[in-house]
Amino acid sequence: MNIYSIIKKPHVTEKTSLGSDTSNTVAIVVDRDANKIEIKQAVESLFKVKVDDVRTVNVAGKVKRVGKNFGKRSNWKKAYVTLQEGQSIDFFEV
Repeated sequence: MNIYSIIKKPHVTEKTSLGSDTSNTVAIVVDRDANKIEIKQAVESLFKVKVDDVRTVNVAGKVKRVGKNFGKRSNWKKAYVTLQEGQSIDFFEV
């Protein structure tokens, strides 16, 4: 796997923004088959930061309804990446 297929996009919410400010943790949507070691290597090489810890969560897709038809969103994986002191990732750099 290359690093661009492992890291899909940042997961920016109020809760993850608070975690970014207080505990130097960022949330990233990653490939479902990626493991913690691959995620750590991809983040370190792509963003040029030092990673302290990686925690992953498999998120189940929600069942949605349109009229009388039911459908299911895809399952996805989220990684909480804790960076070392003094390191930061700004997803909104221009």
